[in-house]
Amino acid sequence: MPTILDGKALAASIRRRIQEEAAKLPRRPGVAVILVGDDPASQLYVTNKIKDCGECGFFSRLIHYPVSVSEEELLGAISKLNDDAAIDGILVQLPLPASFNERRIIESISPAKDVDAFHPLNVGRMVQGDSVLWPCTPRGIGRLLDAYHICVDGKTCVVIGRSEIVGKPMGLLLLQRHGTVIYCHSHTQDLAAMTRLADILIVAAGRPGLITADMVKDGAVVIDVAMNRDPVTGKFTGDVCFDEVKDICSHITPVPGGVGPMTRAMLLENALTLARLHMGLLAFDKTSAALLEEYH
Repeated sequence: MPTILDGKALAASIRRRIQEEAAKLPRRPGVAVILVGDDPASQLYVTNKIKDCGECGFFSRLIHYPVSVSEEELLGAISKLNDDAAIDGILVQLPLPASFNERRIIESISPAKDVDAFHPLNVGRMVQGDSVLWPCTPRGIGRLLDAYHICVDGKTCVVIGRSEIVGKPMGLLLLQRHGTVIYCHSHTQDLAAMTRLADILIVAAGRPGLITADMVKDGAVVIDVAMNRDPVTGKFTGDVCFDEVKDICSHITPVPGGVGPMTRAMLLENALTLARLHMGLLAFDKTSAALLEEYH
């Protein structure tokens, strides 16, 4: 039987530590969450994020706009939050309605308050290996690998998916840990031939049942990022056929209870990092100094 990578338990321990550390700060870390529209999934995500902030002693501010809000009004709200000393991190819940220019919205957030680490300047720092922030899902997966003493150095790592939020930064994180990284995506020919090479397989395609047992190398580490809701049962499933693959791999994440809780915990960790920067409590390096210079 494989080792189940229990993200739920690890995330709970991380939240306890964050709560303890936040209580020692001169003021409460502050997070602003902007939600546009009434998409049920987005509303659930935002509710959970606000709940997590409260449990860890953070100050949170929810700004909920109807889908009819103008892009200029949204940009104005972000500008005010950029100047608000009580707010350390700003999060715009994605996806935005189709009428909005998501890139323009994300770029309007100060890099020093970009709690999701999506701003181009923060992405550039990730590429250079000089960033205090990482997108929450890749950062959470990295912490899972650390917790279970899974070494990346020298391993063949296959990442399925090339999104800006998960796939691309995930590959960068593995590369910085000296993994040999292969990206696969919708144009990849003979996906199974690629996945069978993987010592570490990370799947973020959003396609239920994509990865079957014959596509996995014996003893591989399998990380299933996806959360797909079954239209019949209403239950969540991943991209990996868990019951088949668990007999082949050495380690595997469950869905739910694997990557999802870690993503939420890393949002809090990023917010705590930004709060420490703004309070002058984090040791200065060239990255943190540049973040603060841009903010001020």
